[in-house]
Amino acid sequence: MTTLKTAMIQQSCGVDRDANLEKSILMIRQAAASGAALIVLQELHTGLYFCQVEDPALFDLAETIPGPSTKTLGELARELGVVIVASLFERRAAGLYHNTAVVLETDGTIAGKYRKMHIPDDPGFYEKFYFTPGDLGFTPIRTSVGNLGVLVCWDQWYPEAARLMALAGADILIYPTAIGWDPADTPEEQARQLEAWITVQRGHAVANGLPLISVNRTGFETSARKSGEGIQFWGNSFAAGPQGEFLAQASTDAEQILLVDIDLARSENVRRIWPFLRDRRIDGYEDILKRFRDN
Repeated sequence: MTTLKTAMIQQSCGVDRDANLEKSILMIRQAAASGAALIVLQELHTGLYFCQVEDPALFDLAETIPGPSTKTLGELARELGVVIVASLFERRAAGLYHNTAVVLETDGTIAGKYRKMHIPDDPGFYEKFYFTPGDLGFTPIRTSVGNLGVLVCWDQWYPEAARLMALAGADILIYPTAIGWDPADTPEEQARQLEAWITVQRGHAVANGLPLISVNRTGFETSARKSGEGIQFWGNSFAAGPQGEFLAQASTDAEQILLVDIDLARSENVRRIWPFLRDRRIDGYEDILKRFRDN
């Protein structure tokens, strides 16, 4: 397979987990009917983005892997003959939870999973309260459609994560995401944030000579902390080629199935003319393992 038809499922979420999952399933079916072989869901797609507040009761939202969602999505993957990338709040043990992406193979089995490595802790994004940093490393998940370099949201700001996935043989970089604006920010600040988010990911595609897909949610989700506050998720799910070129981009404020044909063979040609991996000075990068270089 050199051309991979991929679908990005950009949706809004509500308080009803079953309704959210049914919406995802309907959109997956529509994507498969359009010929998609790889279907990627947004971060934590079964519910609202609960990390806007710190509340111990919200740990009840977590589930095991394997568990209810992987069973449902695995059966769907087998029925449709597609690979699905899902994103779940994983309960690993009492007091041990992860933000986990899981890949369902065409036969319904779990091909692999990735636990989010970089965990943010910012106003409205209190993820360190809920998620233990991942311990599976940056290892692509082998599937029938290729080696998937699956990362999650905050990971997308770190060039090290993308590079390590590329060095481990990823064919494509994939980022399930939940990111948006504070409505109190000015339009100018909102524009800067969105452009930074897009630009840094296109840079990962360029620096590694790999196609990239990023799937974000859309819609306004109210914070339980204070009435009227919340996050306006900015959508804009997109796919980029190995030179950072846009292949497809979704709207800001609408649910959408974004379909794109990804040429997996192009990476080989691009890397021949831009051989960044060849010219890396691995003999001079030892300081990258330091938190900060004090002079």
